[in-house]
Amino acid sequence: MSEADDAPLEEGPGQQAAQRAAKSQTAFRTISEVAEELGVAQHVLRFWESRFPQVRPLKRGGGRRYYRPEDVEVLRQIRALLYDEGYTIKGAQKHLRGRKIRPGAGEEPAGPTPRVTVHPSPAARGLAGESRRRLAGLREELAELRDLLGQAR
Repeated sequence: MSEADDAPLEEGPGQQAAQRAAKSQTAFRTISEVAEELGVAQHVLRFWESRFPQVRPLKRGGGRRYYRPEDVEVLRQIRALLYDEGYTIKGAQKHLRGRKIRPGAGEEPAGPTPRVTVHPSPAARGLAGESRRRLAGLREELAELRDLLGQAR
């Protein structure tokens, strides 16, 4: 065998994805890893952070975000509420608030958790899943643009 046979191969996109998949369930994730895992853009995750206090990633030098497994689970729930079930941002906030989700708390709240019933918006009730997801994405983008315009004034 030659030395060239022992040399490590250059990493390609497939190998990088395999390494991420091999990451421990308790490992912290970067924003790009979480965005890829959930199938949303990074700016959407940053927007959700501003709207859902349950999501608090660690921020390191240069503002780099590292998501705990608990954060990823809450983000997965937020995505399902907004994209799959057609909740509005406010509706999803109420739903999560009613469930008392707090990443990093380490334990369940004592006593029964009050149930909050939040229904999808009337416009979203009659839509199929894919249409509902597209509209939810557009709604989020419009809300983000509205916020940016408000900050610019």
